[in-house]
Amino acid sequence: MPRLSFLDRFLPLWILLAMGLGLVLSRVAPGLAAWLDGAKIGTISLPIALGLLVMMYPPLAKVRYDKAGGIVADKKLMTLTIVLNWVAGPTLMFALGWIFLPDQPELRTGLIIVGLARCIAMVLVWSDLSCADREATAVLVAINSLFQVLLFGVLGWFYLQILPSWLGLSTTSADFSFWAIVVSVLVFLGIPLLAGVASRLIAEHTAGREWYEERFLPVVSPLALLGLLYTIVVLFCLQGEYIMAQPWTVARVALPLLCYFVVMFSVALVAARAAGMPYDRCASVAFTAAGNNFELAIAVAIGTFGAESGQALAGTVGPLVEVPVLVALVYFMRWTGPKLFPADATLPPARV
Repeated sequence: MPRLSFLDRFLPLWILLAMGLGLVLSRVAPGLAAWLDGAKIGTISLPIALGLLVMMYPPLAKVRYDKAGGIVADKKLMTLTIVLNWVAGPTLMFALGWIFLPDQPELRTGLIIVGLARCIAMVLVWSDLSCADREATAVLVAINSLFQVLLFGVLGWFYLQILPSWLGLSTTSADFSFWAIVVSVLVFLGIPLLAGVASRLIAEHTAGREWYEERFLPVVSPLALLGLLYTIVVLFCLQGEYIMAQPWTVARVALPLLCYFVVMFSVALVAARAAGMPYDRCASVAFTAAGNNFELAIAVAIGTFGAESGQALAGTVGPLVEVPVLVALVYFMRWTGPKLFPADATLPPARV
């Protein structure tokens, strides 16, 4: 496996420092949190959007889009990722919500909404750090985005009203904004995807692929982690008051989320390995299945139930658990990859 860069190698430390800085800022500068929370266009938080766009650009700029057609034609890969993301993931979160939060309908509903919001952002960073198949990850993220627009409302209705009624459980009414989902996908995937495609096409046409991949990409690559760390600081600054005021509630929501990320990642990795996929495809499938689109989940929860609701609180806990858990899984894949996939050709000696 290629050696991690200085930034990558100490990523857990940087993330802990970013979390701590966000919490400190929320306490010593409460006006900053209020300003960040008010900097929105519609349901889109501009400070978070800035971080996510900076974070997502380098991984999408590295993708060789001429390979996308062959990946889409891989029926095994497409079928597995659709089943994992749009059947297994929401069903597992529904089950965990009722197991861990049977007496907390608001938190449970927020948890289910997190399960419906499939990852289209941070997975690109986790995939890149673990040396997964960049092209496959980009395609899977695009598939998730399409299904998110088409199925989010339908699945929300099913998991909050239809399935509970079948099982004799209490139901929840929710009217999700279709346009909020569309805008989220267009902003958080469309803009960085367009920038990534445009930069590769323009640079390769004017300076050549060798210059683009050996000179340009190493310069912009650190932006992904800087954007990630900035986003974490903003998130913890925004949610610091909730975390400090309701630590027990945060812990109750964090436990099923921890189970969700670990179980989904493990099931996806085993399923992809059993399907005969190489290391890089297995890593893409596993991280895509385990991650969630926290920005969409938070926006939908706030837009539907209000900023002070338990549903919104559950949504905000999502990334607070997801980030450290998936960073740990990145290290797990890098350490165990050569053992799980011996002599695998997709474990390259070097990676841009």
